[in-house]
Amino acid sequence: MAGRIRQSDIEEVKARTNIADIIGDYVSLKPGGVGSLKGLCPFHDEKSPSFNVRPGVGRYHCFGCGEGGDVYAFLVKLDHVSFTEAVERLAGRIGYQLHYEEGGGGPSESSGNRARLLAANNAAEEFFRERLAAPDADPGRRFLGERGFDAAAASHFGVGFAPKSWDELTKHLRGKGFSPDELLAAGLVSQRDRGVYDRFRGRLVWPIRDVTGQTIGFGARRLLEDDNGPKYLNTPETAVYKKAQVLYGLDLAKRDISRNGTATIVEGYTDVMACHLSGVTTAIATCGTAFGSEHIRVLRRVLGDQDYDSTQRSVVFTFDGDSAGLNAAAKAFAEERSFVAQTYVAIAPDGLDPCDLRLKGGDSAVVSMVEQKRPLFEFMLRRIASEHDLETIEGKANAVRAGAPILASIRDDASRDGYVRLFAKLTGAEQRDVWKAVRAGGRRPEAGPASTPAPPDAPAPIREADPTDLTQRTERESLMVLLQLPAEVGAERAARVVQVPFVNPTHAVVRDAIAIQLPSMADPGWVDRILAEVPQAYAPTVNALAVGALPQAGTDVGRYARSILDGLIDRDLLREKAELTSRLARTDPQNAELRRSLQVALASIDRERMRLRGE
Repeated sequence: MAGRIRQSDIEEVKARTNIADIIGDYVSLKPGGVGSLKGLCPFHDEKSPSFNVRPGVGRYHCFGCGEGGDVYAFLVKLDHVSFTEAVERLAGRIGYQLHYEEGGGGPSESSGNRARLLAANNAAEEFFRERLAAPDADPGRRFLGERGFDAAAASHFGVGFAPKSWDELTKHLRGKGFSPDELLAAGLVSQRDRGVYDRFRGRLVWPIRDVTGQTIGFGARRLLEDDNGPKYLNTPETAVYKKAQVLYGLDLAKRDISRNGTATIVEGYTDVMACHLSGVTTAIATCGTAFGSEHIRVLRRVLGDQDYDSTQRSVVFTFDGDSAGLNAAAKAFAEERSFVAQTYVAIAPDGLDPCDLRLKGGDSAVVSMVEQKRPLFEFMLRRIASEHDLETIEGKANAVRAGAPILASIRDDASRDGYVRLFAKLTGAEQRDVWKAVRAGGRRPEAGPASTPAPPDAPAPIREADPTDLTQRTERESLMVLLQLPAEVGAERAARVVQVPFVNPTHAVVRDAIAIQLPSMADPGWVDRILAEVPQAYAPTVNALAVGALPQAGTDVGRYARSILDGLIDRDLLREKAELTSRLARTDPQNAELRRSLQVALASIDRERMRLRGE
C-alpha cells in the first residue's frame, strides 16, 4: 500500500505551482480585476464568465455554481483523480521529489491508477513512433506520403505504426513493468481466453491527447487488405479516455483558438494535420463520434465563448460535400444554440476534405476554404431549399415549413429579418408567408448552457451581502482585501478592522476567523488557515471572498487596500461618535467626571479619523 505524502511536500508543491497555469490548460482565462483572472466555469454550463482564479492566493471560485478551492481541489474535481494523484501529478510537472511516510511507501501503482494508465499510453506512443521507421511500416509511410505528410509532419503529430503482431507491444510494455491488468485498463490490449493481445495491429496510429498534452488513447487507421477490422479503430472507453469529451489536436490548437477566438472543426486526423500544416492552426476533430454537447463544453472553455464578446468568437465546421457530410452539418446545427460564438460552415467547391484539398490545391486552398466560410444558418436554409421541389405549390410550402424553425431560432432580430428575405428569395415564396410560418410556432426548443440549471448540490453562501446595503458591501470588500492582500494591509490596520461590528452575520464569522489567525497573517497559506478556522458550511464563502475580483485599483494596490479598510474603520468611528454624542447629550450636567470622559473619547475619535484621512 502506498505511503502518505509528507505534509510539508504537499504544501511545497502547491506553493511552487501557479494555479493559473494549471487551470489555464482547461479554461481560457482573461484579466478580471486586480490580481484576478476570469473564464467560463468548467464545472457547469454558462454563457457569462463567473469562474474566478486568483493566482496570488492560489485559489479559484465559481460565483455561478459555488465550486471552489485550491489547485488540488481543481484536479480532483475536474479530472476525477484522488488527492494523492493530484499531488503526484503536480510534483511531476515541476520535477519535485516527493517523500512518503507510514512505512516509506511510494506512489500507488494499481491498475486503476490514472498515473499508471497515462504512463502506459506514453510508453506505447514511444513504441509506435519508433516502429514507424521499421521496414514493416512501409505501408504506413506510404499512406502518409501519398497524402502529403513527410517525416517531420509525422513527428510533429506523433504518428506511429503498430506492427502486425499479436503481442509485440504487450511484451514491450510488460518489459517496462506494466501488468496485463494495467494494459487492459488503458485500452492497449484486448482479452481472450488465453490472455491478452495487442489491440492495434498493422495500423497507422495517432496519439490522442487531452487538453494538457497527455496521451490518453489512440486512433488507428487500417492499412492492410487482410485487416477485416473497421477503417478506424480507437481506444475504448477507459478511466482517462472519454470519446464524447475528447477533441483530437486540441493540445496543439488551444493557444491559437484562445488567441484568435476561432475554432475549426474538421472530420479526421489527416484533416487536422492538413489544416495545421497549411496554416489553419485552430483545427481540431472528434474521435470516432459525432460532435456533441460534451465536446462543446470542452471547446467553449478553451474558446472563451461568452456573451460579451460573442461577435469576436467563431466556430467553423468543415464537412465533405457528400451526404454524410451534409448529415454531419445537420447534427452540428442541432447543437448550434449551445454556442454564443458565431457558427459557420466551410465546404470546398468540389466537396473535397481538407487533406485532399491540400493535395490538389496546396496550402493556400485550405486557407481559402476556411476564409470563404458561410454562416451555418445560411447553409442550412440553402440546403432545405435544395431538398424540395420548388416548382410545385406543395414543395414550396413544405420548404417554408421546414425552414421556419431555423429562422425562428435566430437570436438577433436584424439577422433574422435578413435571413427571412434570403429564404423567401431561395424558395420563391412571399416574405409574408415565411413570416407567417415562423410566427405560427416555428421556434425550436430552447437549448444550451443558458437553460441548464445549476447542480442541485451546488454550495451557496449562508447569507449573501445585500447589494443595496452600502455597509454590507463595504464589509464584504474589506474581507476580500484582508484575505487577498494581507501584505498591503499590515497587522496594525487589520487588528483594528476585526474589532468593527459587522452587520452581516456570515461576514462576522469570517471576521472572527481572521481575528484568531492574525498572528499568522504574513505566513504562507493564510487563506488555508482561515478556512480551517471557520465551520465547514462557511468554506464556500471564504473561498469566494479569497478569489472574487476586486475593483481596478490602478498600480497602487496597497493604497487601494488601505482605503477600503480605512473606510470601514471610519464608518465604525462615526457610529461610535454618534453613540457618544447622544450619550453626552443625555448625561446630567452635574456629572462632570462622566462628561469629561465622554468628551475625551470623542476627541480621541476625531484624532483617529484625522489620522486616517492623513495617511
